[in-house]
Amino acid sequence: MKIAVIGGGKLGTSVTKALVGGGNEITVIDTDESVISRIQNTFDVMTLEKDARNSKVLADINIKDYDGIICCMDDDEKNIFVASLAKKLGCKYTIARVRGPEHVEQMDLIKSNFGIDYVTNSDLACAAEMYKFFTEKHGFSGKKFSIGAAEVLELSISQVPDMMGKMLKDAAKELGGLLLTAISRNGKIIIPNGNTELLEGDHLYVAGTSGKVKSFRKQLKFAGREDRLKRVMIGGGGKTGFFLAQMLEEAGVSVKIIETDKARCEYLSESLEKALVLKGNASDMELLAEENIYEMDGFVAATNSDETNILLALMAQKRNVKNVIAKVSSTYYNSITEDFDETMTINPVDMCTSNILRKFAQGSSITFTKMVQGQAEFVEVLAEEGMPLTASTLLNVDIPEGVLVATVTRGNEVIIPTGNTKIEAGDKVVILALLTKVGDLEALLKKQ
Repeated sequence: MKIAVIGGGKLGTSVTKALVGGGNEITVIDTDESVISRIQNTFDVMTLEKDARNSKVLADINIKDYDGIICCMDDDEKNIFVASLAKKLGCKYTIARVRGPEHVEQMDLIKSNFGIDYVTNSDLACAAEMYKFFTEKHGFSGKKFSIGAAEVLELSISQVPDMMGKMLKDAAKELGGLLLTAISRNGKIIIPNGNTELLEGDHLYVAGTSGKVKSFRKQLKFAGREDRLKRVMIGGGGKTGFFLAQMLEEAGVSVKIIETDKARCEYLSESLEKALVLKGNASDMELLAEENIYEMDGFVAATNSDETNILLALMAQKRNVKNVIAKVSSTYYNSITEDFDETMTINPVDMCTSNILRKFAQGSSITFTKMVQGQAEFVEVLAEEGMPLTASTLLNVDIPEGVLVATVTRGNEVIIPTGNTKIEAGDKVVILALLTKVGDLEALLKKQ
């Protein structure tokens, strides 16, 4: 596909990296010389140091011949305008990042009036995954969802106690023919292998046929509802913190927000019905102690600084807060966040990149996607001749770490694959991939 990326910041860079992995023809446009230089030195793409708001810039690259444009500058209005302009000039599919809370209630109006096919809001999506993490951890286990002919069941390892303390290769027989595709452990998604030890507190995602999932579910031990989520503290009253506070308020959760900016505090106080908004530095331990951080059921580090969020998460962890979430937008800190013992980290850039790529994949080989805790996604793929995925048996296909082939549907048969399974053209394949591996997944599905 031929795609224009407007804005070479974190999101623009992430999207470009993933799209290049899929073999697309990319043009990146940005007004900043240093950004363009960095993109040129990193990727084999066409670049322009221009202002895309000028219709001549888009006309000169023949935007009418492009399959899509992704507007991901730091300004909502600029993104809306450029996406609208590109549509008027004949671009087939337009995507705009729109983050402002004031736009959330009028997303449909924006799309219909400005000719935008898809609006992405990373802060809203991030807040939704945080909310889901809290409510699922304090709710009822044993839920399931369908991906084509296959089903995925979510459960706590406490519901299959015979698996606890064992390596997966020794405990797999307890799953009744299902495949353990992912483990949520202390807020992190792990794609297991045979040597992965199953620990107390693990949350499991198992996949298989509808009949086997139904049979297995009947054998689970249900302890009922866990303690209800009552109190959450949010460090940082930006867009993510605001959206999350709204969701928690509606669920009857008591929310405290700590924000440094006075004007922002006033906005939050006026816009939220029940949340207590405090002006202060969320990294001030005396303030956190005064506000009873020790009694919180959850703490969210959602400032605009990755470094501050990492520090806040560590501080909350040491104060024995049960559920800690940190928003970390840069992959630069992956080596640090991977070592967090009790903290869920969520990367809004990775989430947004995945959402954008899946929109371009509609009508192609990817037929369904499902996000898992904002860190991984299940993808159903229609296998085609020429994909690396179909080149040989799975044992001999170069499947990157962080990517797992979960099920294969061939006709009416759902297969739990082994290393000897060969994917055939026409198979429907469910793949689980970490969002950090989205570029590798694209390369795996690219037809040669």
